[in-house]
Amino acid sequence: MDISTQTTDASPPTPPQPSAAEQKRNARGATRVGDRVFLGLSRGSGILLLVIMAAIAVFLTYRAALAINRDHGNFLTTFEWNTNLIPPTFGIAVLAFGTIVSSIIAMAIAVPIAVAIALFITHYAPRRMAGPVAFVIDLLAAVPSIVYGLWGALILVPHMTGLFSWLNDYFGWTGIFSWDGGAPRTILTVSILLAIMILPIITNVSREVFRQVPQMHEEAALALGATRWEVVRMSVLPFGRSGVISASMLGLGRALGETMAVATVLSPDFDIHASLLNPGGGTFAQNIASKFGEATEDGRDALIASGLVLFVITLLVNGAARIIIQRRAEYSGANA
Repeated sequence: MDISTQTTDASPPTPPQPSAAEQKRNARGATRVGDRVFLGLSRGSGILLLVIMAAIAVFLTYRAALAINRDHGNFLTTFEWNTNLIPPTFGIAVLAFGTIVSSIIAMAIAVPIAVAIALFITHYAPRRMAGPVAFVIDLLAAVPSIVYGLWGALILVPHMTGLFSWLNDYFGWTGIFSWDGGAPRTILTVSILLAIMILPIITNVSREVFRQVPQMHEEAALALGATRWEVVRMSVLPFGRSGVISASMLGLGRALGETMAVATVLSPDFDIHASLLNPGGGTFAQNIASKFGEATEDGRDALIASGLVLFVITLLVNGAARIIIQRRAEYSGANA
């Protein structure tokens, strides 16, 4: 008999396969002490986060209930805020309007510019230029909000008169952009300042998402004769859509809760103005920052009640963003 044939026909013994239960334990990391410790720490961190969020919600709800029970008016529709009255009168109508409108305008300004900058850095700019531009964007994200507020009050506000005059001349007939010549410490000025503040956040996250686009997708589009813009439109933007939405929600969260910059620039009052160019209005965070130091016990409860409304608005925005992202899961990098 041929020895080579015997060697070829002999096969090594098959090792025993682990059972289904053992495979499940191995997948969960239950066979190693380090994996079990890491799993416990990760799970505990998640539970701790939920406990903290629940504690904040319970605290805000309790103090808000005390304030609303003492409120003389309607908390949701009252324009006045005077906690020194007996009983006190306060409402969030003006604050909700100013917070939502300023955030929406800031998003409308910042998101297109941020996406364009991210695309320029990742797909258009030469490498020598992309690095410094990205570095400058990173520096803008590190600037404290009070510095933005001082810059807005001393530099931005005095230079807004020309824009306000132009808007009044050409679009004043709409009523939204009519201007009576007052100081431009308005909702529109605040919105522009907020757009500048959230621009680095949206740009940085979008830039990292666009960098994760599979190179094969872009090369395939180029092989089919697509131009650079067509590659961006057909490959890059669909892939990064969920990431851009996430970046926008991060920026919106900062815009909704921004405090010192808004308090430094805005001239608040408790009235809703049809024009965005006239001083007035207010936001939740700005009102809390400006009134908390001198507030009485009833006033603090009223401010906490307004903080609860801002907390709920933020949760709703983040929940809506999560739903949108899940519906766009086919464009995620995990499925590429």
